[in-house]
Amino acid sequence: MRRRNVLPGLPLSLGLTLFYLGLIVVLPLAALVFKAASLGPEDYWRIVSSSRAVASYRVTVLAALVATFFNLFFGLALAWVLTRYRFPGRRLVDALVDIPFALPTAVAGIALTALFTQNGWFGSLLGGLGIKVAYTPLGIMIAMCFTSLPFIVRTVQPVLEDLDPALEEAAQSLGGSDWSIFRKVILPLLAPALLAGVSLSFARCLGEFGAIIFIAGNQPMQTEITALLIFIRLEEYDYQAAAAIASVLLLTAFLMLALTNALQARALRYMVKG
Repeated sequence: MRRRNVLPGLPLSLGLTLFYLGLIVVLPLAALVFKAASLGPEDYWRIVSSSRAVASYRVTVLAALVATFFNLFFGLALAWVLTRYRFPGRRLVDALVDIPFALPTAVAGIALTALFTQNGWFGSLLGGLGIKVAYTPLGIMIAMCFTSLPFIVRTVQPVLEDLDPALEEAAQSLGGSDWSIFRKVILPLLAPALLAGVSLSFARCLGEFGAIIFIAGNQPMQTEITALLIFIRLEEYDYQAAAAIASVLLLTAFLMLALTNALQARALRYMVKG
């Protein structure tokens, strides 16, 4: 019997999806690349390699790496707790994970700034210890952690829920310790999901804007992120320079996603062989 599908036949479905993808994703990216390509090689290199642009790359990438590394461990731990334990308020905690998705990033930035300024709840306590958060790279990292955490939790959580308990029980019956079971049984199964979550989290950190500009202080060469520098060039009506700098972020995101896909494919092949 012929299988019935809700969607129309392959040619029509494929055509509609490719048209939508091209209109929403490919066309804006192509416009960005075309605008950046309108510059000559010398002008392009001069813009993307200027001292202010390089400083913004450094601030953005280093803060994104630190935030992603922190979220890798904290997000995995949070997904583990939500999946493996039952406690009062669990549903509330699970719902709070999605707050950064729904909350406007500007609101998040204002809230974080109010908390971590010198007279804020956390800022006053940390100030007594000699730690300054607002208007420093540390504030950028915290804002990135806040906005990118759900990507790791929501990517890993479904995989944890679908893990077969029989695998862990078999490892326990063979005398495996909790750590060895996690390292040799659970972690390899989580690796593709972790890689996907890390890549999405890192990409979100690279492009984050609203939550950062309020807490960063936006000092050129010190706390100015690349997204803000692009916005400044747009305000100056220097569209070519904005497109050139944006193309660097676009290339970085593409390389990150390509590397992640390669690592995911390798992890899946390892799982199949295992």
